Amino acid sequence: MTAFELSFDYRCPFAKNIHLHVLTALRAGADFDVTFVPWTLSQGHRHEGEPDVWDDPTREADLIALAAGVSVRDQQPEHFLAAHEALFRARHEQFIRLATFDEVATVLEPLGVDIAMVREDIASRRPYREIKASYERFATVEAFGVPTFVVGSDATFVRYMDPPTADADASIRLIDSLLTLIAHQPQLNEFKHTRLPA
Repeated sequence: MTAFELSFDYRCPFAKNIHLHVLTALRAGADFDVTFVPWTLSQGHRHEGEPDVWDDPTREADLIALAAGVSVRDQQPEHFLAAHEALFRARHEQFIRLATFDEVATVLEPLGVDIAMVREDIASRRPYREIKASYERFATVEAFGVPTFVVGSDATFVRYMDPPTADADASIRLIDSLLTLIAHQPQLNEFKHTRLPA
């Protein structure tokens, strides 16, 4: 079993695809040791001289869903996989912006998540400190976007175009193949099709 970390920001469609594959695989019994790590696109694209987004009150809308995901991951882990999937699907399939706490709560509450606990955690700013720490730690492996797999000290950005299907075994094979490539072919620095699939 290969242990790996996988970064997420709910705003990224490619993160949605690969995370849904991982979730599908886990639910089908895949023996993956995965740690889900927040990484904010806003910090990655801020202009020089601007404050860090986790300290900038004008960027709250950028981070509220990510902060909620971190809160559920850390304080209500029994709900995290369902919450993680629901937030990705809400953003990219239901087209909910997830830019306010109320929008996020609407997604999480039907899953049994304790919304008051999430609100209190976010008010304490603890999830934002976790986002900062994760972002800075991923910077040490030169991560530049989501989704990024980290295996050992090696970081690999993966852009996968399709979400999972009803075939959970296909998701398991996909993640297995990516982990094998990442772990055993570090010489393969870039591999990119020149055209999108027809």
